[in-house]
Amino acid sequence: MDRPTTPLWHLAADFAARQHRHQLRKDGLTPYVAHPLRVALTLAAWVGCTDEQVLAAAILHDTIEDTPTDYEDIEERFGSWVADTVATLTDLKSLPEERREAEYHARLASADWRILLIKVVDALDAVCDSQGGRDPALAARCLRKSGAVADLVRPRADESPMLAKALALLDEARRQAGAPASDLV
Repeated sequence: MDRPTTPLWHLAADFAARQHRHQLRKDGLTPYVAHPLRVALTLAAWVGCTDEQVLAAAILHDTIEDTPTDYEDIEERFGSWVADTVATLTDLKSLPEERREAEYHARLASADWRILLIKVVDALDAVCDSQGGRDPALAARCLRKSGAVADLVRPRADESPMLAKALALLDEARRQAGAPASDLV
């Protein structure tokens, strides 16, 4: 009997765990890799995404931004589409915050709907993770940033049922977290 080929998302999980191995979430307790793994699991379990490249990119979405990993590392291991997706989702921290956010949103505005799908679920995970009263300022910042993501994606939600479903999940999480009703559709 032949051994099954290792799925791309499995290889991405191994790689991300190694790259993020010394990082913790803002709570100072949770291994950072829990976040990208939750994003991929949410995509698969709640949104119904089975595309291996999307799941791999979701797992790797913070590696260029938060680790010594570069585009070439990802392209070599996971291919151009995954590397391009991770690069699109990378927030260029070398720029001043206002310019950085404007350029980031401009990149996302013209991105493939699958990249937006990852970003919506990334924002959903951030909102869910920020709740619990540990840091009210962080929770407020997550609500603001997730609102900007929702506003960016909402006009394109009809491009995919998965994108529409992810946006509905984000809206519900934001509602439960106390986002103003005027920010929700």
